[in-house]
Amino acid sequence: MNRLRTDRNTVWLFDLDNTLHDAGAFVFPALKTSMRGYIAQQLQVDEAEAMRLSMAYWQRYGATLLGLIRHHGVDAAHFLHETHRLPGLEPTVRGHRHDVAALARLPGRRVILTNAPRAYALRVVGALGIAHLFERVLAIEDMAMFGQLRPKPDARMLRRVAVRLGVPASRCVLVEDTLVHQKSARRVGMGTVWMQRFARHAPPVDGSATRWATQPAYVDRRVRTLAAMRRRSG
Repeated sequence: MNRLRTDRNTVWLFDLDNTLHDAGAFVFPALKTSMRGYIAQQLQVDEAEAMRLSMAYWQRYGATLLGLIRHHGVDAAHFLHETHRLPGLEPTVRGHRHDVAALARLPGRRVILTNAPRAYALRVVGALGIAHLFERVLAIEDMAMFGQLRPKPDARMLRRVAVRLGVPASRCVLVEDTLVHQKSARRVGMGTVWMQRFARHAPPVDGSATRWATQPAYVDRRVRTLAAMRRRSG
């Protein structure tokens, strides 16, 4: 099904992890370990409780960090810096020449919109060799509203992103592996593309089995490669 029509006026909002690279191969396992260790140390709890809190806050707020801020007063900058050190990251990040070519041919503006911190995002983009293909990287530090972080899937933040980019939300297309983020994008009038290449290897957000062959009503298009997006645009 292809309900999406795009042209040179389209603004593509690309997620990063499990959309532009396979974060499940190294990043997600490493982050799980570093976050569990951080929570255990900062809150003085054992690793089992740290894991429970991490998962509970992720499911409730869409990001572990938001729960830590709200319930424990954790400093966001300190958390992001300490948990995303990830020594040895760059050799694990691999891209494909056909992906770079597909991005370069995609009509319109291209922006990375990620819940990850800026320093980490820039490392990944640099390792992939795609920095020149994007006009900017919008990271979690750019998602503050009313003095609070509002990362994806916050609909208010998505509206703010469109305003910041100087376009109506209807001209934006969110390319994501995470369905709950796309649901919010559709609520504000954005187009949605569900990238499935890497997401099959990641646990579903709600803990249930995802029906990969089913396309939710709020998803305009399902793709498994960036090249497929280019072939079907227009």
